[in-house]
Amino acid sequence: MLLALTLAYVVPFELLLFAYVVLGPAHYATEISWNPDRKYFVPHHGVALALAAVAILIAFIDSASWSGFIIWSTLVFCALIVTAKSGVQVMLLPAGAAALTFIMYLNAPWLGVIGILLPTLIHVSLFTLVFMALGALIAVYIAAILLIVLAPPSAATAIPIFATAAKTYFGNVAPALSHIFRVRGLTLDGWLTGLLAFVYTYHYLNWFIKAEVIRWTNIPRSRLALVAGASAASTALYFYDYTIGFAVLLAFSLLHVVLEFPLNTLAARQLGEALWQTAQPKRPVRAGAAPRR
Repeated sequence: MLLALTLAYVVPFELLLFAYVVLGPAHYATEISWNPDRKYFVPHHGVALALAAVAILIAFIDSASWSGFIIWSTLVFCALIVTAKSGVQVMLLPAGAAALTFIMYLNAPWLGVIGILLPTLIHVSLFTLVFMALGALIAVYIAAILLIVLAPPSAATAIPIFATAAKTYFGNVAPALSHIFRVRGLTLDGWLTGLLAFVYTYHYLNWFIKAEVIRWTNIPRSRLALVAGASAASTALYFYDYTIGFAVLLAFSLLHVVLEFPLNTLAARQLGEALWQTAQPKRPVRAGAAPRR
């Protein structure tokens, strides 16, 4: 985490592109390989096939509003099948999601904003934070983000073409954040680039350093070779032509994001349950009574 933070200050634009081009495909390939062994955290494999089809569909939709609506609806669907435990929850979750969707539809371009941020900044920061809250201290992570926001890195870049490429492919994040926080004129400057570089890099590194915990390396050698080949080919395509690589690998990126939705919603439910249990008042033990085990 400290390494990612340091590099985000030293070479923010270069780190963002390096993480997305080199670490990103390796993360996509290994997680997509890891998910089937956990049955995609869904009740039936057919659901995973439908999620994969949705991810590929989103990659070919030009309308930001429609892609936002589809990806948001997919997340709600995953939350419904993974987290709803009672009939009341099955009724309340779709009703609440439908009301929120209607509000976003009336307040354009909220659906487009969701479509931009959900598979990018929200995926690599908020969902990562949820996983960290379940199993690790998060104070350093939050402090690092606050440091970047309050004392942003310089917008200077050692390789100017990297800054141009970053603004071309990540520039839509700035107006999306402008719409959410009602701050005009946000651009992919030093602080936003540093923030993206940090959260993307740590999101990928956090996956790789947990090999012993989540056991994504426990796969047959033949599959490991296929995963390594897919990762290397993806990165090579970026180096051949970044525009082509970005266009072709967009579906690859969206595939890993959408297939992770069931796990994201499951982790959010577990975090909510843990916080609820923590907030419950503890019953005092009566004198002479043995505490329950």
